[in-house]
Amino acid sequence: QVQLVESGGNLVRPGGSLTLSCAASGFTAGDYAIGWFRQAPGKKREGVSCISRRGFGSEYEGSVKGRFTISRDDSKNTVYLQMNSLTAEDTAVYYCAADMWRDYCSFNTYEYDYWGQGTQVTVSV
Repeated sequence: QVQLVESGGNLVRPGGSLTLSCAASGFTAGDYAIGWFRQAPGKKREGVSCISRRGFGSEYEGSVKGRFTISRDDSKNTVYLQMNSLTAEDTAVYYCAADMWRDYCSFNTYEYDYWGQGTQVTVSV
């Protein structure tokens, strides 16, 4: 069955870096849009970055542009989120999700069919 498993979350100091992984199983990640979302306490879930099906590009939310990079390793069926210059505002649970219907990714949570369990990122001194 379709499964997404996030990993890589941790406690990091401001200005530090982390790389999150989203391991997919039950489908070929490169054939579908994959999104990274985050949810901070008391806030709604928001899109951070997403990558469309193979060859259709990627998107970034404004506050992470230039700091975060999304990538995909087809040999490992895994999508990564490289996060640099982290700030306290990046503290949240990070989720990856798969859209099984569309070629192009978006930040609309309702368009995603499968979600991982989330991984905690905490940026603090």
